[in-house]
Amino acid sequence: MNDSETLRLGLIEGDGIGPEVVAATRAVVDDAVEIVGLPPIEWVPLLIGHAAIAEYGTPVPEQTLKALEEFDAWIMGPHDSASYAPEHRAGLPPAGAVRKRFGLYANIRWARTHEGVRAVAEDMDLIIVRENSEGLYADRNMFAGSGEFRPSQDMALAVGVFTRPAIEKIAHQAFKIASRRRKKVTVVHKANVLPMTMGLFRDVCYEVALEYPDVEVTDEHVDAMAALLVRTPADFDVIVTENLFGDILSDLAGELSGSLGMAASLNSSDTQAMAQAVHGAAPTLAGHNRANPIALILSAVGMLRWLGTRDSHSALYRAAERIEHAVAETLRAGVATSDLGGLASTTEFTEQVRARLHRW
Repeated sequence: MNDSETLRLGLIEGDGIGPEVVAATRAVVDDAVEIVGLPPIEWVPLLIGHAAIAEYGTPVPEQTLKALEEFDAWIMGPHDSASYAPEHRAGLPPAGAVRKRFGLYANIRWARTHEGVRAVAEDMDLIIVRENSEGLYADRNMFAGSGEFRPSQDMALAVGVFTRPAIEKIAHQAFKIASRRRKKVTVVHKANVLPMTMGLFRDVCYEVALEYPDVEVTDEHVDAMAALLVRTPADFDVIVTENLFGDILSDLAGELSGSLGMAASLNSSDTQAMAQAVHGAAPTLAGHNRANPIALILSAVGMLRWLGTRDSHSALYRAAERIEHAVAETLRAGVATSDLGGLASTTEFTEQVRARLHRW
């Protein structure tokens, strides 16, 4: 992609607060792209969730999945699968179905504290790199079926899968990211009680580390890691771990930074990426103009950086940096939504960010 080409991206509103935070994100991204001199983005709206059920009779229509094949990246709003009718809750939830269909094996989740936001942790700026296709999440590691089964009415089992190729891929992602940051990777596992599966994860990560001699690597058990995130979060740069642990630790880190409403996330393969906030659809907030749009805005920052890195496109990188700076400056000025203790509505916060995009 060069500076004269039009970027074409998918846009999925989702459920609950999805339409509100997606609209905010789109407005901010459009402004940043224009400021750095790129042509306007061509957004292609697609349906998932309740809108898709109304239109196609399913929350994850094949029409949407086929359309996503054309895109290098897209923005996914949150879904509220718990509120779907029983027949629409049987399969994977929408985001899980998309991740599996397109092999989005890496889930990159940022957590940092911001001046102007009261946070449990201080001076935290870390990235959790979560393996997204197997591990202890039984719905993602089977060719067909959920990976959970019940031999009897009183017993349920789940299969955890760990493979060398998948571990190698996620480890390379972590070390590449660390190489561009503070050059520290922490491998999180539970090899003391799961020596074969978690031991393989730990050991393969250390093998991959040999290819990155300038990056320091250590490892922690997951229970110790949870305590250390609370106690000394500033000690950590990039954390790499399996699926279930990554999900739990990133939610913890998001809350430590001030609110899950700030927890950003990118799901990616080597060829495609999906910006998706960590939080859910928050249906009780829907339509009240109170949702915090930061998580999805910063997820879009990750998407722009991913595209900029893949295509060596400096303008996309500049757009991402401008958005990140504008969000930080808005929070520093004391403008925040109610989950952060502020009074700003979704649209008010978004307008404040857009105004600061032009000042940097």
